[in-house]
Amino acid sequence: MNKPQNTIASTDRRDFLKVSLGLALTSTGSVSMMSFASATASGSLNAYVHIDTDGSITIFGPNPEVGQGVNTSLPMIVAEELDASWDDVVCKAAPVAQQYGMQFAGGSLSIPMRWDEMRKVGAIARDMLCQAAAKNWEVPKDQLVTNRSVVSHPPTGRQAPYSDLVAAASLLPVPAQDTISLKTPDQYRLLGKRVPNASAQDIATGKPIFGIDASTPGMVYASFVKCPAIGGVAKSANLTAVKSLPGVLDAFIVDGTPGPYNFDIRESFAVQSGVAIVAKNTWAAFKARDSLEVQWDLSSASTDDSDVIETQALAALASEKMQSEIERTGDVDTAFATASLTVDATYSTDFVSHAQLEPQGVLVSAATADVQVWTSSQTPVFITQNLSKLLDVTPESITVHQLRGGGGFGRRLSNEYVFEAALISRRIGAPVKLQWKREDDMAFDYFRAPTYYRLQGALDRNGKLTGWKNLVAAASADGEKANYGAGYRAFDFPGKVIPNVAIGQSFVPSKTPTGAWRAPISNVYAFAEQSFIAEMAHNADQDHRDFLLDAIGDQGWIKEGDMASLNTERARAVIETATKAAGWGRKLAEGRGLGLAFFLSHSGHIAEVAEVSVEGKRITVHDVWVAADVGQVVNLSGLENQLQGSVVDGLSTMAAQTITIKNGAIVQSNYDQYPLLRMPQSPRVHVEVVDSGYRPTGAGEPALPPLAPAVCNAVFNACGERIRALPISKAGFTIV
Repeated sequence: MNKPQNTIASTDRRDFLKVSLGLALTSTGSVSMMSFASATASGSLNAYVHIDTDGSITIFGPNPEVGQGVNTSLPMIVAEELDASWDDVVCKAAPVAQQYGMQFAGGSLSIPMRWDEMRKVGAIARDMLCQAAAKNWEVPKDQLVTNRSVVSHPPTGRQAPYSDLVAAASLLPVPAQDTISLKTPDQYRLLGKRVPNASAQDIATGKPIFGIDASTPGMVYASFVKCPAIGGVAKSANLTAVKSLPGVLDAFIVDGTPGPYNFDIRESFAVQSGVAIVAKNTWAAFKARDSLEVQWDLSSASTDDSDVIETQALAALASEKMQSEIERTGDVDTAFATASLTVDATYSTDFVSHAQLEPQGVLVSAATADVQVWTSSQTPVFITQNLSKLLDVTPESITVHQLRGGGGFGRRLSNEYVFEAALISRRIGAPVKLQWKREDDMAFDYFRAPTYYRLQGALDRNGKLTGWKNLVAAASADGEKANYGAGYRAFDFPGKVIPNVAIGQSFVPSKTPTGAWRAPISNVYAFAEQSFIAEMAHNADQDHRDFLLDAIGDQGWIKEGDMASLNTERARAVIETATKAAGWGRKLAEGRGLGLAFFLSHSGHIAEVAEVSVEGKRITVHDVWVAADVGQVVNLSGLENQLQGSVVDGLSTMAAQTITIKNGAIVQSNYDQYPLLRMPQSPRVHVEVVDSGYRPTGAGEPALPPLAPAVCNAVFNACGERIRALPISKAGFTIV
């Protein structure tokens, strides 16, 4: 029965439940219960667990599902502590409501932020079912056992399914949390096993479960045309001619906010200026765009040129221009002055797009004060407050329905497309389904920022890394702080591991919007850092693995209790696991090489080894070994999926993906100019899970950062050419 329920249109949930046990976390973080009667009276079911009289157990997943698998893994955590049979479980997206706290998908946080909460919800529900059985059978509760949705009393042989007990259990007071015992890992029956994604069948059979599938009676369709030069303002357009086209209902200018806007997912409800075309269907709206003629005011628009940005950034690094110091430890000058070997190299990466398969789209009904939104946003929790300000309605009058997203990677953290649709719906007086074209999605992305690092290392006479410099040239809109993802953030390595470290930055002008892209900053900095470590090892005539292990050291957990902090024991374990699995040190044929990289990202300690062969400029990536320590495994198949997907995504991005900008406008418009990796180019991915016994952390992002340096290090070992700029197509390389 473990399949999802995703309702597109509103349904009456009261018809769904006959008897329920509803457990939810309150706004204070404590666990509360809503009986069926209370839920019906309030008109809202703000609960995680519902047990129906037919034996089905509905478990609500509070966080958005955009392909990372939390629609399955979060209910698994509840089901484990509940001792529910997974065959009885129905996975359903939770309503967007205050009782569910921070409902967002980002930072690989869904599992770690919900781990304790979901365990408590399941354990308390199980305890209350046992209380009901103990009272009914007049036996001590501690003599009862639970398994596969059944409470049993071994001394008497009595048994009862949860569905027979839930009515009585719902009348009991919620036990104090400190009286509830949670399972230890050796007691897990479900967690750590391979469980198919709850949406797999619906996806495979084409069920309408995605945001792009949303519909409601009386809706119309809209397309929104913005200035190609980001931030330009629509002055006038041939609106009368467009309105006369077949299927077009209306066309009008939306004033919006002049200039490129910033990546602000919490507070902003700004939209850019543009022309809205409203039609009877999507095709009519898209077709009408071909006849639209707009006069744009470019006075506030970006004038960026990506080639100029790169030239200025590299020049700043070459001249050692530094406007601010970010970090300094030890005596860096002495470390370099007394070094037996110094290494100096510059690494760079280009703008890239999220390029998620499902372009931005949303259905909004804002014709009245009763506003409804159907969206695959990664941050539905932030829609209500911002939309209430935009439309001047109360937050309580807004209902947000979360639907599955066709990929996000950080792009769906921003909700500007929701606000666009809301303004159009309010103007037209009907529900509006706004659909961006692929070209819109690529032209008006929050791009991964370009990055430029000049790294310098100092090695003493024993070949030990004693000094580290990093000069960053960061794109900046105001000349005072780096644009999102363009700068540097403090990492435990090298700052808290290498004794002498200096990190500074300068700025180059850029107004192109940038934002969170799968594993922000880590996704680019890891390429530079881990490639440079391999470069230093080679120059010092040392084995890369041994040099890396020595550089990391054996300090243990740098900041005890902080899951995001480097744990050198965990780091060493994944490096040793990955290199052992790959057969590090084995003799390879000419033109073939192994490359290694390690990175701590989003609390996941990940090491990867790539095996490649190089013929001229043609690279074949044969195998990638991933050793991952992300703590307690929830869903093994989900974990493997995320690790394998990160490898493919990372390889796709490093191969040939680049966004170029001319006169503030994006040059690339679709996948023909922005190629995705094809199946024949994909390597075999071998996953090694390292069980360290720690609490779980996320897996959606941490395996991506080590991929590019592992592959580029392998290319160097295969052919002797060091790649210092991504994508590798800039150096003439292709993945075949």
